[in-house]
Amino acid sequence: MDESGAINLTIWQLLTAYVFVILLIVIVKIKKIPREKLIVISTIRMTLQLILVGYVLIFIFDHPHPLLTIGIITFMLGFAVFNVYQRTKETLGFPIKKMIALAMMIGVSVSFIFFMLVVLQLDPWYDPLYFIPIGGMIIGKTMTGISLGVNNLLIGMREQKEKVEGALMLGATPKEASKEIINQAFDSAMLPTINSMVGMGIVFLPGMMTGQIISGTSPLVAVEYQIAIMLGIAGTVSLTVVIFLHLAYKTFFNERQQFTLRKK
Repeated sequence: MDESGAINLTIWQLLTAYVFVILLIVIVKIKKIPREKLIVISTIRMTLQLILVGYVLIFIFDHPHPLLTIGIITFMLGFAVFNVYQRTKETLGFPIKKMIALAMMIGVSVSFIFFMLVVLQLDPWYDPLYFIPIGGMIIGKTMTGISLGVNNLLIGMREQKEKVEGALMLGATPKEASKEIINQAFDSAMLPTINSMVGMGIVFLPGMMTGQIISGTSPLVAVEYQIAIMLGIAGTVSLTVVIFLHLAYKTFFNERQQFTLRKK
């Protein structure tokens, strides 16, 4: 154990955890699901990325500087935007990509600044011990939410093309004709976050809360942090998705308010 009371895993103890990956590979092989290569690559990639991040965080924690902290958060945000592009099932063009990046940048920045300066009241404001881990959680959950929002908007516009055009012919504005699709996309994007909030504390203990408790933090203090972070995540996801949806739907209509279903 270290000074905080947490158990230090030896390299051999850590290696035994890879038994679970072997179990997963055996299961997909038995079921003849061609995912063995992807599982191996994902496991290796996760391991290398986390080791690299560990060393980077050690350096940043030992040498705190606002430019370093902001640089890490900016890189994480940029990588999240790139992942949204990759995870979207539909073909994306520049207009939609631009809206994704803009929504992520505005939504995450506004919510994150409020959370750090008003809720946590960090001193110094760029303290990497809080800034980077919490920023990673918020950005990660937002990435998942907006990915769902993008997919559902594009699929909804494609599948309900006739319905949107019919509403336009009856005199509806593009916003009115797209309202149901936008609302469905928002609902789908928020569902994972809402489900997490419903089950949290009873069905499962969140990772951050578990980590704090293991490190010796009082469970009540860990609960306070987890509640604040979960509320911050919910707010950031909702703000980011709303910004995206209310900007992106306009790209499906031309200057004469006609529905133009092009590949975005």
